[in-house]
Amino acid sequence: MGLPCELVSLAGEGIKEASNEEGQTFEENAALKAREYASRSGCLMLADDSGLEVDALGGRPGVHSARYGGETTDEGRIGLLLRELNRLPQEQRTARFVCVIAIDYGGPDVASFRGECGGVILFEPRGKHGFGYDPVFYLPQLGKSMAELSFEEKNEVSHRANAARQARGFLLKVLKGATVERPV
Repeated sequence: MGLPCELVSLAGEGIKEASNEEGQTFEENAALKAREYASRSGCLMLADDSGLEVDALGGRPGVHSARYGGETTDEGRIGLLLRELNRLPQEQRTARFVCVIAIDYGGPDVASFRGECGGVILFEPRGKHGFGYDPVFYLPQLGKSMAELSFEEKNEVSHRANAARQARGFLLKVLKGATVERPV
């Protein structure tokens, strides 16, 4: 991210237990994790929550993307998703990846930054890179699935990259000791 600080993992801070993700939105889950991990570590904390929203499914799997339908593997979750969409034509298979980065910066609130990446769900997986729903998430503007993108290409267009770009300016202000207002 090009910031004047060292990013440290939870494991690097000795935190092994996962935070509860009991929120109903990506924003709630990211904020819960940021607050909890900041209190455990005493550090400024970045946390994210992300997932896939499919329009034809009313936004599902959403915050349940990682445990969609009780499936325990990427292949199982992708299979379930494709079965649920099997009768829909491509123009009705619109979706978006969403990532919310929350920052507990010691202020009165947690700052949140939402990034999205729009696309279409394919009829079958394509590509060998990435993880999760990447093989069935097609980017029409690039003519590739997310799993067909190189690491560099994915980092230009992904939902996480979009959220991180937004969070970067806020973090620079916090790290320089500037007074920050809660982002909208």
